Amino acid sequence: MTPPAPHSSPLRLARKDHGATLEQVCADLDHACPDGASGVTPSMLSGWERGRHTTSPRYRRLLSDYYGQPVSTLFAHQDEPPIEASDSPRLITDPRSLREAMIDVVNAAETYLAVAGSRSRDADYLTAIESVLHQRPSLVHYRLLFGPPRTHALADHLKRLLEIRDPHDRSLGMKTLHIGLIDTDIPERFFCACEHTAIVPLPSLTSVYGFDCGVVLGPHAALRLVDHARQGYAAASRVESLRVLRSLNAEPTHDRSSA
Repeated sequence: MTPPAPHSSPLRLARKDHGATLEQVCADLDHACPDGASGVTPSMLSGWERGRHTTSPRYRRLLSDYYGQPVSTLFAHQDEPPIEASDSPRLITDPRSLREAMIDVVNAAETYLAVAGSRSRDADYLTAIESVLHQRPSLVHYRLLFGPPRTHALADHLKRLLEIRDPHDRSLGMKTLHIGLIDTDIPERFFCACEHTAIVPLPSLTSVYGFDCGVVLGPHAALRLVDHARQGYAAASRVESLRVLRSLNAEPTHDRSSA
């Protein structure tokens, strides 16, 4: 099925039926939360209404309760998108091809670059990320960590990112560097995604160590992973100063994951 036009999405129609603005819905959701902060912003809600971003299960429940409509009805425009040939997964089974594919994703990023994982150690891959941030000032980068950086190479890389970009700078009208630390109770995940391609490293097919094969995903899945990173960052602790980064005390690891 083809997603409906933004003006006719069930989520937007529900808000219009309530006679509420984006700001009013967010204020109402904040008021309903015990700590007074739902985490929903007008821009997030607008993106969900337009189908640009996927709403997480927690926020789906909040909005379902708020509007008094089933989740399946409110979010029909976000679910079951058309599958195209370009979205068909492709398996990579050797570490060299995986590394090259991840660097290709980094170099292709024009709007977003989302990376998740705490075990990166490949110098060329990390250098590629630094280079593309140098070359494209408006590229929005999300880096999710699951626990402290597990390698000194990654810790040094994060330090260089903070030297390249100021996370608090808004001179381009938006924040372009987002580094967040996820609660260590949440299982670690690895991926590298731009707006039209993603790589998800997988456990080795030949060794008990590391992640040296992976799956290449097309534009629909890639955008979902970018949104995954965005929502993960919203719930993460910020690692956006050298002082906070130093406090994490990176330890070496034998894990071979590239993400």
